[in-house]
Amino acid sequence: MRMRPEMRPRTETLPWAEVLRSCLLLWDAGVVIREPAQLTIGEDGTVILPLGLLAEAGLPPGSFLLAYSDGDGRIVLRRAEDAMRSLLEDGTL
Repeated sequence: MRMRPEMRPRTETLPWAEVLRSCLLLWDAGVVIREPAQLTIGEDGTVILPLGLLAEAGLPPGSFLLAYSDGDGRIVLRRAEDAMRSLLEDGTL
């Protein structure tokens, strides 16, 4: 049985680190990429974030994040260490 091309496992390595590095260099140079992304919440409650969105926020894959609700229709993701620092210093997230 032959697999359709879109079902075959990917064998090439995606250059995540290189893409992230390039986006961070653009950010450091003052180039703001900001492109909104429409996302869908899966049946199991998961959301997949585009790599470009993570790069804009300076969050490489594998980062630890804190997620919390900030009102109706709004979810905030923060770098865990930044959120803990704010909680200790200011008493707020």
